[in-house]
Amino acid sequence: MRCRNSVISILVAGGAMFTASIAAAQTPLPLPPEIVVPQDVPFPGTIRLAVDVTDVTRHIFRVRETIPVPSGPLTLLYPKWLPGTHSPTGRIDALAGLIIQAHGQRVKWVRDTVDVYAFHVDVPAGVTNLDLEFQFLSAGDGNEGRIVTTREMLNLQWGSVVLYPAGYFARQITIEPSIALPEGWQFATALEAASASGPSAAFNPVSLEALVDSPVFAGRYIKRVELDASASAPVRLNVFADRPDLLEAKPDQLDAHRALVTQAYKLFNAHHYDRYDFLLALTDRMGGIGLEHHRSSENATPPTYFTKWDDNADVRALLPHEFTHSWNGKFRRPTDLWTANYNVPMRDSLLWVYEGQTQYWGHVLAARSGLWSRDQALDALADVAAVYDKRVGREWKSLQDTTNDPIIASRRAIPWRSWQRSEDYYSEGELVWLDADTLIRERSGGEKSLDDFASAFFGNYDGKWSPELYSFDDVVKTLNAVQPYNWADFLHARLESYEREAPLDGIARGGYRLVYSDTPSDYVKKRESRRKLTDLTFSLGFVVGKENKLTDVLWGGPAYDAGLTVGTQLVAVDGVAYDNDRLKDIVKATKTTSAAIDLLVKNGDRYTTVRINYQGGLSYPHLERNASAPARLDQILAARN
Repeated sequence: MRCRNSVISILVAGGAMFTASIAAAQTPLPLPPEIVVPQDVPFPGTIRLAVDVTDVTRHIFRVRETIPVPSGPLTLLYPKWLPGTHSPTGRIDALAGLIIQAHGQRVKWVRDTVDVYAFHVDVPAGVTNLDLEFQFLSAGDGNEGRIVTTREMLNLQWGSVVLYPAGYFARQITIEPSIALPEGWQFATALEAASASGPSAAFNPVSLEALVDSPVFAGRYIKRVELDASASAPVRLNVFADRPDLLEAKPDQLDAHRALVTQAYKLFNAHHYDRYDFLLALTDRMGGIGLEHHRSSENATPPTYFTKWDDNADVRALLPHEFTHSWNGKFRRPTDLWTANYNVPMRDSLLWVYEGQTQYWGHVLAARSGLWSRDQALDALADVAAVYDKRVGREWKSLQDTTNDPIIASRRAIPWRSWQRSEDYYSEGELVWLDADTLIRERSGGEKSLDDFASAFFGNYDGKWSPELYSFDDVVKTLNAVQPYNWADFLHARLESYEREAPLDGIARGGYRLVYSDTPSDYVKKRESRRKLTDLTFSLGFVVGKENKLTDVLWGGPAYDAGLTVGTQLVAVDGVAYDNDRLKDIVKATKTTSAAIDLLVKNGDRYTTVRINYQGGLSYPHLERNASAPARLDQILAARN
């Protein structure tokens, strides 16, 4: 027995020694040195950047760049964290063919093995300039990313076609850009052209910060409309289209866009640009976009934006939203969203102001300008309220935590939106700011409103361009200056809540209540038709899209309980081939019958019959006037004189 114990002891001791030797062998390698921290000092010299975008057939942007450099080590960065995306979305995967030369001789570069957006270069002695060539291989198909070039138009974002030296603030790097376009094309941008030759142009030198903030739209078919011809700060609508007939706009449609500028000035009482260019693409060939900039905005809508005006109400709040960002987001910017350059991580904690209040003002300005009728604005708000009335994810994930969503999901599609939550700081944020607006109006006896906050917070320093940063405390301080109240607790309660109930107090205080009926509003009906979908979210708990596949399923709803999920394809209803209108008729009848709905569905290569027990009929949201409270919501949506 003693012998056996001795053997065991030896084995245990040996095992311990072996484990210790393994542990010693597993010491991690040190990480490479940190990339040099940006400093607020001028970069010596001017970078020349020439971009040839003539190869629209193959979707290739060809780039030549000359960078003045000192001898010795240099790190070049490709932008990773781009303003407006709130996430690390720089398309480093699309950069190809990088060749660096000096005096005609190849200079070696090495990619950083940790930060793959960084390229290390050992500049030879005596070299004062590096010449770079590379391509940005933009998406040729939708599954590769957003399409930015077609045979009719393109969208150039300078952040996708530039490498810049590490160690400097973006505002301290000067770049002299130029662009070569296909023959016969025209362009629009907030940049000032120094010279032009045919479809090509050279622009005045600007900071890297201003360059990245000044995208280019270009195309064969363009219409330019002066929205405000003021000599001090002209505002122009630059419209590009897939076909020339799509550019035809009626006078009242253009007048609504002019009124947008007027109403924005009445709201903010200031502007922070020398000129502003709306860049608008009417297309179903180039990818959609809505992205803010200080002196312009990138927007894409359905091609029939003007020619089928009544059918496109749901997209007409896009321009007001992006225009509002010139004040909220570009001029006044959250402290943790401003970074020294485009490779320093952003933090999104105040997106409920940056995007949430912009969403609110975007909808308000759409109504005040006439881009929306009052009823369309109410119907849009009813839809938002109903979504959050059913947003069960509020039970586990706070509104504040949704500000991390752009970084967590990079804006990819997710399977359970109502449970996972997805950037709810936009529309739930809109409800929070409606709550604040109506509360200010109520407590001040109608003397004050959130308009006063907008003017005081975003409209200060008229004519100033450089960003003014703000914190949570700054927001609270300005709210208290408008109307004394415990605004810190008000905001914390709404940002950090895990209550199931949606924040609908602003609707009630505004003189309305959320109700449901079996008839969709015209706004919802037109949106369904344009998007080619059938929205039964508030009845069966799903949305049917292309090929009769479910594009959204409500967590905990009837369809969820029956085992349906995103991607499920509807094949038949009650034994008859699937048809959208027939399904609606069957759902409507459930209000007076107790019969279940049998669905033949397909998931992958498997067919299954599922039964949905539901007796609620069709259900669509509306706002109903509540005469017991003043119609503050009507006052909010009315144009200002």
